[in-house]
Amino acid sequence: MPIAVVNPATGATEDEFPAHTPAEVEERLAKAQAAYEVLRRTSYATRAAWMNKAADLMEADVDELAAMIVREMGKPITQARGEALKCVKNMRFYAQNADTFLADEPLADPSSVNASAAWARYEPLGVILAVMPWNFPLWQVMRFAAPALMAGNAGILKHASNVPLSALYLDALFTRGGFPEGSFSALMIPAQEVNAIIDDWRIKAVTLTGSEPAGRAVAERAGRQVKKSVLELGGSDAFIVMPSADLEQAATVAVTARTHNNGQSCIAGKRFIVHADVYDKWVPLFVEKMGALIVGDPMQDETQVGPLATKNGQKDIADLVDDARSKGANVLLGGELPEGPGFYYPPTIIEAITPEMRLTMEEAFGPLASVYRVESKEEAIRIANQTTFGLSSALWSTSEDDFDYFMKELDAGAVFINGMTISYPELPFGGIKDSGFGRELGAAGIREFTNLKTIWKG
Repeated sequence: MPIAVVNPATGATEDEFPAHTPAEVEERLAKAQAAYEVLRRTSYATRAAWMNKAADLMEADVDELAAMIVREMGKPITQARGEALKCVKNMRFYAQNADTFLADEPLADPSSVNASAAWARYEPLGVILAVMPWNFPLWQVMRFAAPALMAGNAGILKHASNVPLSALYLDALFTRGGFPEGSFSALMIPAQEVNAIIDDWRIKAVTLTGSEPAGRAVAERAGRQVKKSVLELGGSDAFIVMPSADLEQAATVAVTARTHNNGQSCIAGKRFIVHADVYDKWVPLFVEKMGALIVGDPMQDETQVGPLATKNGQKDIADLVDDARSKGANVLLGGELPEGPGFYYPPTIIEAITPEMRLTMEEAFGPLASVYRVESKEEAIRIANQTTFGLSSALWSTSEDDFDYFMKELDAGAVFINGMTISYPELPFGGIKDSGFGRELGAAGIREFTNLKTIWKG
């Protein structure tokens, strides 16, 4: 795939960038290793000052960054501004909390291990490779970069090939903030060159956010080299509506959960599992609210749904809808590929999903919602857990019994009650099953790429 900017709203190629040569790749790896040797010996206070300066620079660049993101991958510009500001929040969060999260952990009774003192300490690993996706081209990177750098690691970014402007911005940001040159840099290389980077002796671990096949390939390669990996892969999250739910609010939030980022989010609500007692009340609300969304030019503030990021992404959604329709599903809203330029697809809702339809097991990466009618909470759990994914989930209910049941029975990395899944700097984030392993964000996220070293003193 060429390293190019293709505007999703028009389909036109607007910019292209040359790939780095082998010599340029080697130079960046060498600088990253040298930067790590400096970073590992700097204080948390020094790293925090650099991180806060980088956050200030990014905050000042918000309008420029928002336009850049829209041009590269098509999300509505109001959401693009929010993405950039969320990165700023994450940077400041880790600048403030890294020293606490990575503080030494003394053993309360060292005599129990025949020591005068014993403790565990967190130390950085080295240069970490991040293989990142296009759907949140700044945020996905920053939720790795901020904690990794604050822990004393250096970072190498292999970004998605359709967001080179985002990669180049991040390539320079941390050096602008004061970090040593090479602390965080981007490699402009095709995907087939990633294995060689993983194999390089200077790379000590790898993190990937992306598709399940990509995650399997990266984890396999890292495993051969006995290098740690953290994977955040796809999701087909259940959004469960039980009889006691606030139906109006649940429908309003369901629309945002399904269409935020034009529906291109791993943690989007994708399968809407609704109890039969409220199905005929809730589904019309959902259809009405989805149908009222403004689809159009993502550069306009009033736009709520823009184009999909790529032509292939548009085709994938259209194929899923056509497959379901041909096998008997009911299309309640949308479902028709629009004419005209760009990679648009309308907000779409489908019911009467059956096991032979691809939608049952595949992730729909676009504004396509599947709706299921269930007779009991046990049936809701069966459908929620039937996919190979296990990223997050949402429950709408006011019943304490429901809270307890679904919290325990949902096979997912998170359960959000009376809300939609959102990644917060303060909370650990990640999935199970084919949605990956390891955690980002929170204290867990910064500890993933550290060596937990035991110290025993006689």
